[in-house]
Amino acid sequence: MVDATQVKLTEKNPLLRVNDLVVATTEKKPRRLVDSISFDLNAGEVLGLIGESGAGKSTIGLAILGHRRHGMRIESGSILFNNADISRQSARQLRALRGKKIAYVAQSSGAAFNPAITLGEQVIEATLKHRILPRQQAQAKAIELFTQLGLPEPAQFYHRYPHQVSGGQLQRAMIAMALCAGPELLIFDEPTTALDVTTQLGVLKAIAEVIRATGVAAIYISHDLAVVAQISDRIMVLQHGKMVEHATTKQLLADPKKEYTQRLLDAQGESRQPMPMDQPELLRIENISARYHHQPVLQNLSLSIPRGRTLAVIGESGSGKSTLGKVICGLHKPESGEVSLNKQPLAAGLRNRTRQQLQDIQLIHQIPDTALNPKEKVGSQIARVLECFTALNRQQREQRVNDLLKQVGLNVELAERFPAALSGGQKQRVCIARALAAEPKLIICDEPTSALDPLVARDVLELLRNIQHQTGISYLFITHDLQVVREVADEVAVLLNGEIIRNGSVSTTLAEPLDNYTRELLRSVPEMRIGWLAEQTV
Repeated sequence: MVDATQVKLTEKNPLLRVNDLVVATTEKKPRRLVDSISFDLNAGEVLGLIGESGAGKSTIGLAILGHRRHGMRIESGSILFNNADISRQSARQLRALRGKKIAYVAQSSGAAFNPAITLGEQVIEATLKHRILPRQQAQAKAIELFTQLGLPEPAQFYHRYPHQVSGGQLQRAMIAMALCAGPELLIFDEPTTALDVTTQLGVLKAIAEVIRATGVAAIYISHDLAVVAQISDRIMVLQHGKMVEHATTKQLLADPKKEYTQRLLDAQGESRQPMPMDQPELLRIENISARYHHQPVLQNLSLSIPRGRTLAVIGESGSGKSTLGKVICGLHKPESGEVSLNKQPLAAGLRNRTRQQLQDIQLIHQIPDTALNPKEKVGSQIARVLECFTALNRQQREQRVNDLLKQVGLNVELAERFPAALSGGQKQRVCIARALAAEPKLIICDEPTSALDPLVARDVLELLRNIQHQTGISYLFITHDLQVVREVADEVAVLLNGEIIRNGSVSTTLAEPLDNYTRELLRSVPEMRIGWLAEQTV
């Protein structure tokens, strides 16, 4: 029986028809990763796929390209593109389709480009491979797309290498690469997740404009409902591989039928109640300047963090946020200035710090997949910290690992699993447990929720708040998400080109009167309503 919340399949032949698609693992006891999903997509239409990690969003997108990750197979159902079933096409037929008729825009533009080939040559590769245009016309089209996407000096941009442009520019170049061959369908797989709010706004404007100008159909995959609402005509909500709800964007935002959809709409937490002000100073940063090679990154920067309080550092990509975290941790030597913990100066380099100083400052990385060893069980990775910083015996370490897993809301059985067997939210909780194992006084949280879906991110933020109340730990929270700032921070510092331009309590720093840069940061946060993006283009 079809759920009443599902949009009916169109009677005419659509550009894309997915019918009862089932994608399962190839294990002895197969698990369904995508379970009986059906939808139509017409030319010029945009469908948003929304849901938490593991909901099956990317698996559906890749299946439409005729691709399955290792260990997966299409168990049943059909994927009709222009009335031809992609799931039954040969490798040769799929190669003729990909890039020419269906194109893919990935989340990580840095990993999508070859660092040794100029951007322009990579953009026109599929166009030349499929013999759609001769080289000179393909080059002209690439430059035209660069212009349309708002890239600087398009003719010169063609000859630049990936490392010579910003993250937002690289993401737009990947959109140009997808569009150059003139496909009928674009699949956007989390194309703005890793971008700061102002860069994200620019990319969203570019995506909306190319969809409007070219009339291409698109599937927009994201865990950010506010972003999807700006691009999509219809939205399908997924959970555990199943469709929860499917409606027009207007209907879904105004009148969600399912409790899970309502939770996604309500995913933003409440603003934090500030901690008491009369706390002694824990960390002091005085006149820190740092550079990469000859490029200044931090300039005369000074900050302090009291015990038991949270300082958020916000700013665009390249403003120096992560470099500041590395300087505090001893991972990047400053050119000048001093960092003190408990009024004791810290050596600039990690190797010159005492064991106690190393124990007192811990780091939670942005991407848990790269922070955890994929070949070591998670319990062992937590226990290694205990082995390094405590005198506990093996049995005591095992008990402490179990206690830490419980503290971060995980089942103790997960200690025997490898990271690949955990969800994104579970892996980030393991990273938090590993940081807590050292019983530090300060944790540097470097974008710890930016790669997580809203519901999981909200749980992780709540966990960090609870731990702070229990232990009195201090946080330096590096983020570009202003809602996260309001939920976790007592104070906030706004960075621009390595300098602090605003600093103080959250309530006063993010309130009028504002400087132009901070106002632009606030204005660029997507709102959960139709028409917000169009207002920003005026």
